[in-house]
Amino acid sequence: MKEPTRPIPQPTVDRDGSLVAHTVATPTAFKVRAKVTIGSRKVIPVIFVPGIMGSNLRARGDMKARKDDILAPGEPAWRPPNGIVEGFWEARKWAGRSPSERQRILDASVLEVDPNGQLAFAPNTFDPATLRERGWGEVHAGSYGALLIDLQRHLDKTFQISPRGDREIRHFWLRVMQSQPESWGVRKIEKVTEAELEKYASYQYPVYAFGYNWLESCEKSAQRLRARIDQIKKFWTDRKHECGKVILVTHSMGGLVARACARLSSPGDGSAPDIAGIIHAAMPALGAPVTYRRIACGTEGGRYVNGLGDNLKAGAVMDIAGESAADTTPIMALSPGVLQLLPNHQYPAPWLLIKTIRSVNRRDDVRDLLALPDGNPYDFYRDMKSWYRMIDPGLADPAKRFKDSERSVADAISDAINEAEYFHTRLLTTQDAKKGQTPYYHPNTYAFHGADKSLKAYGQIRWVAREQSVSPAALTPSGIRNGQLTSINEQGAREVRIGQDLQLRFSVWPEDAHGDETVPVQSGAGPTAYIRQMFAPAGLRHQDSLQPETMRLLVRHLIVKIVQDVQ
Repeated sequence: MKEPTRPIPQPTVDRDGSLVAHTVATPTAFKVRAKVTIGSRKVIPVIFVPGIMGSNLRARGDMKARKDDILAPGEPAWRPPNGIVEGFWEARKWAGRSPSERQRILDASVLEVDPNGQLAFAPNTFDPATLRERGWGEVHAGSYGALLIDLQRHLDKTFQISPRGDREIRHFWLRVMQSQPESWGVRKIEKVTEAELEKYASYQYPVYAFGYNWLESCEKSAQRLRARIDQIKKFWTDRKHECGKVILVTHSMGGLVARACARLSSPGDGSAPDIAGIIHAAMPALGAPVTYRRIACGTEGGRYVNGLGDNLKAGAVMDIAGESAADTTPIMALSPGVLQLLPNHQYPAPWLLIKTIRSVNRRDDVRDLLALPDGNPYDFYRDMKSWYRMIDPGLADPAKRFKDSERSVADAISDAINEAEYFHTRLLTTQDAKKGQTPYYHPNTYAFHGADKSLKAYGQIRWVAREQSVSPAALTPSGIRNGQLTSINEQGAREVRIGQDLQLRFSVWPEDAHGDETVPVQSGAGPTAYIRQMFAPAGLRHQDSLQPETMRLLVRHLIVKIVQDVQ
C-alpha cells in the first residue's frame, strides 16, 4: 500500500550545486513520508517588478543625518499597510504629518529599498530565508503576496502520475488550459497545449521580487534591475545550473522600469536576449492625467458610485498620499519617478480642458474655452506661473532644504521634469526608418489593462467654473489663459480673476474615461500595436489587478507562451 506524503519546503541550492532539504525525525509509527520537489537543472527565474508605492523604502544605512532629519539611518520610511487594521493606523499616522515632515521622510536622495518588509508565504512550503534572498520582503505583501505565492506554488509543478500510473496534467494547469477568452477581455486566444507544457516543464522557475526606489528616475531603477538580473543568473550558474534567460512580470510603474531595463540591456539594440519576455499588468504606457491632478489638487477621495468599503480604502489612500497640494507637492514635484507617470508626448492631446457653465433658458450650457497642452507637454509641466499650473514652487520646499542651496527649488523641479522628458522621448522611444518615432517594447511582450465602464479614470482633466447668467466680461481663450490666480481652497478649487471684473472658481470635474480607477483605457491600451497580444478584461481595479484568480491564470498562460520561444 502506498504511504501518504506531506510536503516540506523546497530544497535550497548549495554553492557546489547540491540540493538540501530539511525535515524532522519522527517515530517509526509515523508513516507519512516527507515529500520534496526537485527542480530542473535548467532555470528561468521569474522576476516580479511592482508599481509605484509598492516597494518598501528605508533611510540609507550610510546616510549622513542632518539636524532636521526625522529618520535615522536604516529606519523604515515607507511600508504600505497590510490589512484593514494596519491600514487604519497607517492612515492616521500619515494624516497627522505636516508637509515638511512628509518631505523629510520621502526624500528620494536619502532612501533605499528596504528588504525587511512583511513576507507573504506559506511556512510549510517556503523557506523564509530563501524568500528574503529572492527579494520578497522588498515589495508590499498585501498587494503582491497572492501573486508571488501562486507562481511559486504552481510554476514548477506541471504533470503528476495518476493512481493508474499514467502521466496527467495537474488540475491547476488544466484550469489555465480551459480558461475562456472572455474572462481575459479578448475574443480568442491560442490555448496552452500539452505539447507546450512538455517544453515548459523542462525548466525550473524560481520566483523573485525586485523592489526599487520609486521616487527616483525609472532609469536608475532600470539599471538596478539590470544588475539584479545579472546577479540572479550568476547565482544559478555558479551552482551548476543552466540559467541564460529570465521572465519579467510587472505591475503599473514597474512596466516602465522593465521596459527601460530591456532597452538598456546588452547588446543595446532593444533585443535584450537574456530577457525571454515581459508581462505588463495595468501599465500607464502613455502616462496618467491623475498624476497632474494629485500634484495640483491633492489625492482624490471616494466616489459616490462606490460602496462603503471601497470609499474607506480610498479615504485611507488619500490620508497617506496627501489630501491637498500642500501635502503632495513637496514629494511628487521633486521626484523624477513620479513625474514619469505624467501623460507623455504620445498621450492623446489635448487632455486638459478649461470650461465654463452658464444657465441659458434654464439649461446648462457648457463652453470649451481652452485646450492644453497645445505644444510640448513637458514645457506645459515646466510652467509654474499660470493659474492652471501643475506645480506651485511655493509649496515644494516646506522643509527649507533649498534655502541655502546654490540651486533653487524651481531649478530642482525643472531638472526632475527634464529627466521625465528624456526618459519618455529618448529612452522609451525608438526611431524607425519607415514609421518614425515609435514607443519601445521588448520584442516578446504581453500586456493587460482594465477597461471597465464603471471604473472611471481621468482620461482628461477638466477645470470647470460656473458663470453668471449675464457675465460682466466676454470670455475668450486668451482671457482664460491670462487669468490671475487669487486663492486655492483645501479641495483644490482655484479662484481666478479674469480681466478686471470677473472672478471664477474652477474645480476639477470627476473622472471621465473607462479604465481601472487610475489608468485610463487610452493609456493602458497604448502598447497594443507594438506587442504580441493585449488583454482588456472588465472589473479590474488598478491596485488589485494581479489579485483576481483569472488574472493569475493569465500570467501563467503567458509564461508558458513566452517559454516556447526559448532556445
